[in-house]
Amino acid sequence: MTKHDYKQSAYYLMYLIRCVLNDKIPTQEKIEKMDLSQIYSVAKAHSLTAIAAYALESAGIKDERFRQEKGKAIRKNITMDIEREKVISELEKAGIWYMPLKGIILQNLYPMVGMRQMCDNDILFDESRSEDVKRIMIEQGFSSPNTHTGHDIVFHKRPICNFEMHYALISESDDNCFSNYYSDVVNKIHTVEGKRYEYRFSDEDFYIFLTVHEYKHFSKGGTGLRSLVDTYVFLNHFSNTLDMEYIRKELEKLNIADFEQKRRNLAMKVFSGNQLNTDEKQLLDYYIFSGTYGTTENMVNNSVDKTLTSKIKYLYRRLFLTMPEIKGSYPFFYKHKILIPFLFIYRIGLMLTKSRKRVLSEIKTLTRI
Repeated sequence: MTKHDYKQSAYYLMYLIRCVLNDKIPTQEKIEKMDLSQIYSVAKAHSLTAIAAYALESAGIKDERFRQEKGKAIRKNITMDIEREKVISELEKAGIWYMPLKGIILQNLYPMVGMRQMCDNDILFDESRSEDVKRIMIEQGFSSPNTHTGHDIVFHKRPICNFEMHYALISESDDNCFSNYYSDVVNKIHTVEGKRYEYRFSDEDFYIFLTVHEYKHFSKGGTGLRSLVDTYVFLNHFSNTLDMEYIRKELEKLNIADFEQKRRNLAMKVFSGNQLNTDEKQLLDYYIFSGTYGTTENMVNNSVDKTLTSKIKYLYRRLFLTMPEIKGSYPFFYKHKILIPFLFIYRIGLMLTKSRKRVLSEIKTLTRI
């Protein structure tokens, strides 16, 4: 698929999503112009196959690839919901405070089950009870943690259930402004009626965190169309109740108020069917070509300019991590600081084996800049 074809298919995909979110049926004229194979590829790259399936089915189009993706999304979301309720029940029994994050909240704002495809159950919990949480997860049949970063522990239960248990919202290796803002998150959350230990953000603070999380991806490797869909769905749902002035002031503290305004305007225009200006079209291109989790090319381009000095600094930062980065990505070495000299060798080994494809992509991008 050429870049032009990919972009055209992305626009058709956004049309389908716009229809299903606004309770409209895609026109036959539009459907006949679509290459469903190409739209499927784009939707897959952006984790939007299920919502596209709902739109196509409303127009009487029964494509087996989309049908299977929709079925998978529904089964996975239901499985994740069931497993989450089991874990939450145990957290309540153990007296451990917790807060569901991101997709767990967003999925319930979409019109139909499975429309918002889920990858993980993200839950913030009381860091002081980490060992108890690990015990609970293992007792619930999840595998022992094999991925551990500076702000979460990853658990998996076959075949499709993933949990990211966060003991911090923002890793110390991320922007200091963000990590400082969320360093005392307990003051920004409130209890949930009917639960003793479940907490939630206010709607405004949830949107602020959603924006922070998206900006982190946007400013590094990029983020895809699903982020724009999430924004549209959330703002549509709370359009008459959100305190946008409070949101603006808080985002100014985080230096991302301008990003939020541009992202919000783009999302609302795209899924309301309004005309985009030139800058908005360029911004939309960035989302289109980023995919759900961004690209290595974006990561390099966002970090490096054309000068040799900039490229050398980038390579140095990639090879030699700061202490906050080590704490965030390699907590074992941070805990055993005497071993940090061996971290360089360990990372080189990872680059040559597990990360070889990504490293080669970085190098190729650097040589093209």
